[in-house]
Amino acid sequence: MVSSEHTVSDSSALTGWYKSSYSGGSQGDCLEVARGHATVPVRDSKNTSGPALLFSADSWTAFVGALKG
Repeated sequence: MVSSEHTVSDSSALTGWYKSSYSGGSQGDCLEVARGHATVPVRDSKNTSGPALLFSADSWTAFVGALKG
């Protein structure tokens, strides 16, 4: 698993992935987030061995809050 400050090249090396309960059907346009890490990894659910973006907990909380608002 190669990592830079804000990405992980192979997200399958991380554990704890889940999709939102709002992700539905077979449309395939979903993000997955992994629990239990110092940062918040986010990946494309269609590419489980592809890269993941890493967010600080504060940044992820702000992002989700902005989406809800």
